[in-house]
Amino acid sequence: RKYRPQNFSTVVGQAHITTTLKNAIRQDQLAHAFLFTGPRGVGKTTCARILAKTINCENLQEDGEACNSCTSCVNFNTGSSINIHELDAASNNSVDDIRALTEQVRYAPQAAKYKVYIIDEVHMLSASAFNAFLKTLEEPPSYAIFILATTEKHKILPTILSRCQIFDFRRITTEDTVEHLEEIISKEHITAEKPALQVIAQKSEGCMRDALSILDKIVSFTGGALTYNNTLEHLNILDEDYYFKLLDMLYNQDLAGALLLYDEINRKGFEGEIVITGLAEFFRNLMVCSDPRTVVLLDVVESFKEKYRQVAEKMPLAYLISGINILNESELSYKQAKNKKLHLELMLIRMAYLKQAINVEVEGEGVIKKKRIENLRSIGFRKLSVLDIASGASKETTKVKAQPTSPENGGATLLVDSGLAKKPLEPIGHSPLPMPIPHQADIATVVSKTPKPTLGALAKIRQKIVHQNSGEKDMVIPLEEESLKKAWDEYIIKLSEVKNHSTATNFKFASLVITGSNSFDILTDTNIQQRFIEQERGALIDHLQQFFNNRQLNYQVSLKPQTGEQEAVERPPTMREQYFKIVEEYPLIKELRDRLNLDLDF
Repeated sequence: RKYRPQNFSTVVGQAHITTTLKNAIRQDQLAHAFLFTGPRGVGKTTCARILAKTINCENLQEDGEACNSCTSCVNFNTGSSINIHELDAASNNSVDDIRALTEQVRYAPQAAKYKVYIIDEVHMLSASAFNAFLKTLEEPPSYAIFILATTEKHKILPTILSRCQIFDFRRITTEDTVEHLEEIISKEHITAEKPALQVIAQKSEGCMRDALSILDKIVSFTGGALTYNNTLEHLNILDEDYYFKLLDMLYNQDLAGALLLYDEINRKGFEGEIVITGLAEFFRNLMVCSDPRTVVLLDVVESFKEKYRQVAEKMPLAYLISGINILNESELSYKQAKNKKLHLELMLIRMAYLKQAINVEVEGEGVIKKKRIENLRSIGFRKLSVLDIASGASKETTKVKAQPTSPENGGATLLVDSGLAKKPLEPIGHSPLPMPIPHQADIATVVSKTPKPTLGALAKIRQKIVHQNSGEKDMVIPLEEESLKKAWDEYIIKLSEVKNHSTATNFKFASLVITGSNSFDILTDTNIQQRFIEQERGALIDHLQQFFNNRQLNYQVSLKPQTGEQEAVERPPTMREQYFKIVEEYPLIKELRDRLNLDLDF
C-alpha cells in the first residue's frame, strides 16, 4: 500500500491504457462508463482511483497528470473526498445495494466537476442487480462517471458490456516487475541479488501485488538481505541445478543416480508434485531453447540462460517432446496414486529408458515416433517331396531348426531332423534342381518299410466310439413326437434337480417341431428364451443323442413366426450396446473418453 501508484506515470506495465486515459482527459473526451478487466494484481483498481482523482483535479498538468496539491487531490489522498464512491460488489451484490447507489446518482457533485462511482469485482453482482443498474448506466447524468473493475469479464451481461468503454489490462512482464522491485529496495535501503528478484517476479506470474507481498515476507525472513538461495528456500522452489543433474543422469541411463538424487530432494522436504511440475517446466525451457525463434519464450533467471542454451544444443528435440509427454501423464495421475513416491520413481524409470523404448526421429517439419524393433528376416521354405515325407514319418516328432542366414542366400536355412540324417532345405529364393519323379512301387516300398506310429489317445477314443456305435446300430430309437417329448421332459427334470429353475421354465415354454429323421426345430416366443436354450446346447444334444442312440441327431433354435400385429420381443441391450447408443446421441461422451484415455471394461 505504501508504494501503490498515485499517478499514471507510476503504473507499471500498462502504458497502453494510461496513455489512452491521459489523452482522453486532456481532450475532454471521457466516456460515461469504463470497464477495467484483466488478471488480478495488475492495477485495475489503482488505475480507477487515479482516473477518478485526475478528472476532478483543479490544476491538471499538461501531460494529463493530477497535481496532487489542489483541494480535490488532497481530499482524495486523505480519503475524505465526497465525490468519489467506491463499492465492493463482492459483499454488496444485492438489488438494494444497487438501488442505494442509483439514489446517490441524482445528487450533483460538491465543489467538483464529476461524481465518480467505482464498483470493484462487478461480476459478483446478481442478475437482478445488473438489471436494476442497467437503466442508470445507459442514461446517467452528465456529471456521473462509472468505473467497473473485474477479473472475469465473461460473467458480465452483454447489455452491460455494450454500454462501457472496455480496457483490457495485461500481465506485467518479468522485466517490468524486476525493475519496479529494484526501485523499491533502493528506496528502502535493502540489499538484494538480481537473481532473487527474478525468482520473485517469476513466482508472482505477472501479478505486481503478489510480487510486493512476497518481497515483503522475504525481507522480514532474511532481515533485509535477499540472496538467491534464501529466496528459493522461503518460496519452496527447487534449485535448477538439481534439474540439470537429473537430466544428465536420465539421458545417460544412470537410473541408480537418478533415484538417489530424487531421494535427496525428497529428504529436503520437496513433495513429488513440485518435482514433476518443476521438471516439466525445465524440459519446456530446454525445448524452447532448441530453436532460435522461440528463445524469446525462455523466462528464467539470467544466470541460467546460457546454460540452458548449451544443454539444449546437445539434447535431441524428440527426446524432450517424449519426456514432456511422460511428465504430463505423471502429473495428471499423481493425485490419484496411493504410493506417491513409487509413482514418481516409476516415472523416472520410464524416462531413464526412454531411448530404448522408442525411437523418435525428426523428418522434415514433422516428428515421427517409431518402435525400436530389430529387423526381422524372412525364413525360406521349399516343398517336401513324397520321399522326404515318407522318410520323415519314421520318427514320432520331426524337429525343425532354423540356422542363421548366410549373406549368399539372403534367407534362413531349415534342417529337418528325421532321425537318420540332417538335410538342409534350400530357401524359396533359390529354385532347387529338378527332382526325378519316383515310381509308385518305390514309394510303396519306402512306406512299407517305415514303422507305423503308435496309436494316440485321441485315436483310441475315436476307435472306441465307432466300435460302440457299430454295435448299437440296431438299437436306434426313431425320432417321433412322443419320444421327443419324453426326452425333452427328462432334461427339464435334470435342470430342476440341479436347481436351474429359470432355464427349466424357459424349456417348458418351448415348442418342438420335427423336420426330418435326424433333426427337429425348437421354437421360442422371445429372444431371452432362445438364449437360455442355446446356453444348454452342449449338454442338451448329448442327452438327446444318448436317449435316441443316434449320434447324427441335431436341432435348430429359432423364434416362432409372428402373426398379425404381434412383434418379436427384443432382448435387452448389453452394456456395450448401451454405451454405443449413448455415444451416438451424445458425441461429447466419446470426446471425454478420448481426452481422458479411458478404456471400456466390457
